[in-house]
Amino acid sequence: MKPDWDKLMKEYEGSSTALVADVDCTAAGQSLCGKVGVQGYPTIKYGDPSALEDYKGGRDFSSLQKFAKENLVPMCSPTNIDLCDDAKKKQIEELMAESSDSLASKIKEKEDEMAKVEKEFKEKVEKLQAQYQEYSTEKETKLAAVKDSGLGLMKAVKAAQAKKGGEEL
Repeated sequence: MKPDWDKLMKEYEGSSTALVADVDCTAAGQSLCGKVGVQGYPTIKYGDPSALEDYKGGRDFSSLQKFAKENLVPMCSPTNIDLCDDAKKKQIEELMAESSDSLASKIKEKEDEMAKVEKEFKEKVEKLQAQYQEYSTEKETKLAAVKDSGLGLMKAVKAAQAKKGGEEL
């Protein structure tokens, strides 16, 4: 993916409306990566710098290039309100009228909701993993019982009969 990403960065170099860059999250960029929610590598983020979204598309050059052409354009935001439809403009205006503390509280509430969803998902995956382990152990026990009930011996006798039958011809 790195060569394709480097190619895309070169294509957008000097753009006044889009930034395609990379950050080393293991070194100097560690604090930035933590701030924008990078949890694994490589991670691709896009959108308003204050509210980046996770990219979930293809990692080859043509997929990255197509996504960039369609999405790395000025978007509706508080700094580009002229690009917003009436409903978004109203929503932005209402949020702009709120105090910083009120917004911080609402943001925390939504982030807490997201954390709850992630926690619930993780718990469900852990239950599935435990259930899978249980089923896997059960399967292995049953297969061993079938083999121990004489399957191997039956196969050996059948092979001996076939060999003996072939010798008689």
